[in-house]
Amino acid sequence: MNDSSAATPARLLPTLQSPADVKALSAAQLPLLAEEIRRELIAVTSRNGGHIGPNLGVVELTIALHRIFNTPEDQLVFDVAHQGYVHKLLTGRGGDFFQNLRQTGGASGFLARGESLHDAFGAGHAGTALSAALGMATARDLRGTAEHVIAICGDAAFTCGITLEALNNVVSSTKRLIVILNDNEWSIAKNVGAMANYLNRLSTNPTYNKLHHDVEAFFTSFPAGVEMNRFYQKWKRETKDFFVESSLFEKFGLRYLGPVDGHNFEALAKNLEFAKHCDVPVLVHVLTKKGKGLDAALIHPEKFHGASPFNPLTGESTKSTSVSVVPNYQDVLGQALARFALADTKIVGVTAAMPSGTGLSHLAKAAPQQFFDVGIAEEHAVLFAAGMATKGIKPVCAIYSTFLQRAYDQIIHDVALQNLPVTFCLDRAGLSPNDGPTHHGLFDLAYLRCVPNATVMQPKDEDELVDMLHTSLQLGSPAFLRYPRGAGVGVKLKSQPVKLPIGQAEVLRQGSNIMLWALGPMVQEALALAQRLETEENLSVGVVNARFVKPLDRTLLLSQAACIPLLVTMEDHAVTGGFGSAVLETLQEANCTTAVERIGWPDKFIEHGSNVTVLREAHGLGADAIYRRVLDRWRHLRAETVAADA
Repeated sequence: MNDSSAATPARLLPTLQSPADVKALSAAQLPLLAEEIRRELIAVTSRNGGHIGPNLGVVELTIALHRIFNTPEDQLVFDVAHQGYVHKLLTGRGGDFFQNLRQTGGASGFLARGESLHDAFGAGHAGTALSAALGMATARDLRGTAEHVIAICGDAAFTCGITLEALNNVVSSTKRLIVILNDNEWSIAKNVGAMANYLNRLSTNPTYNKLHHDVEAFFTSFPAGVEMNRFYQKWKRETKDFFVESSLFEKFGLRYLGPVDGHNFEALAKNLEFAKHCDVPVLVHVLTKKGKGLDAALIHPEKFHGASPFNPLTGESTKSTSVSVVPNYQDVLGQALARFALADTKIVGVTAAMPSGTGLSHLAKAAPQQFFDVGIAEEHAVLFAAGMATKGIKPVCAIYSTFLQRAYDQIIHDVALQNLPVTFCLDRAGLSPNDGPTHHGLFDLAYLRCVPNATVMQPKDEDELVDMLHTSLQLGSPAFLRYPRGAGVGVKLKSQPVKLPIGQAEVLRQGSNIMLWALGPMVQEALALAQRLETEENLSVGVVNARFVKPLDRTLLLSQAACIPLLVTMEDHAVTGGFGSAVLETLQEANCTTAVERIGWPDKFIEHGSNVTVLREAHGLGADAIYRRVLDRWRHLRAETVAADA
């Protein structure tokens, strides 16, 4: 009689309720746990989508961290935190909660302090970990406590200016900090620049680390080895590169360990344990393989950085397809930019490590000499573009709305103040539903409306997107073009784009009772709402495609406000400070008291959810909720009018 239970070892993951359970495992069980975690990651992300590649690469590293350190007392600070899935599984967030990763009611795709005490710091943008961890370590020193603070930074984080700023301040702020450099040679796309080349030299030349370890082993072999090793460290600092070249990190005052095989439990444990007892800041350089355990992710690391649902066996997308596929906004933008750049060599594209996500990969292929990927360095991207603009170049910066927030000073101080002709393409304006609040692009209108010299616009469809790009490139001043994530409306593109009159809205439907002023994707919602109000309530409802938020079409707005009782603004943006606020300000300046109903996202951070529809319904922005809200406001106005007449 066969005993099947003997052939199949019991699952380990369901038994892990806290890091203490991870510590209780034997060394022989760790590879089994790693394999089981990878199966779980692939199963969940193939169904829900998610950042599968980064997480597959840090399985052994995360297990080792929880074996050596004690969270939540010790703090693990993950850079970006999209590689925190393994950490979630090891800190009691498995089961159904993890099965619903990035879905409504399930685990966040990033770390969030409100989700678990084990999440020491929440983040969704690169470059945050080292500064945050340094602040935490310094606070620990001030409080006189002894916990460890560990920053886990990808190699791409070291292309971020803020990480280098933090690196410059480590030794002047604390004597105890552990930095894990998770080096997989990728951010989203392949890492670029001098730092990537330097790390590659470190990881491929074993001489540096071997010499250091051999010397330390020599000194520590003597009875007074510890003191002699300290003498050696002091001598090495003073003689600088005379004996063995110091790493860049040691020039910043951090003890360098590595490179370490990030998939070898023994090597990880040895180096992390050593780092734990160092009395100086230490950096452990760990080499990992992004996508390890999934062949498709190893072959296509950029695609599987953040993947849509996929077939776990083939890696092919499981998104439903039809004969007529509507292109995504970013691809329409990228293809149009490539066409324009081929016709005008002064046009260039700039991206911050997002060539595919922004559509600029089309330009990179068509005209590589006119394409620049500066790595995860949005501040530099904007200032770099400003510099080119002073020389007659026409730079187009394609950056996600949420990431452009990082370059706000450069937008004001370097581009707008000098009125330089830089075109900004703000991808993912609106919701990025599965990713949540760190990735929603809901604030750009508010932070751009107040900037002098800026022209801010949003198209109703992909054809108008091309027209706006064409218009921006001829404007001669800063232009901001925002558009949502995902597929367009499905309209056919004109053979040649047209230049739009700046600040002129488009009347799509006339009305005498209510005018709906809609922006971007809300235009389609407004057209459907107008038809429903006419059919069900016999109201005359017009629709305006606002197109421009700055400058706003003041002439059209005031002419309508003079004869139409109710204006409704509709935007895929925070209602505070957004498009509706611009309408109110314009009416107030003209001493116009026409009623305005503003529809947009509430003044709060919007959580992650399964899709845009679910989140809109949850926040009163579903079609039925907007219908009731507009109708209630209309009825209230009518009641007030009747009462006044009486």
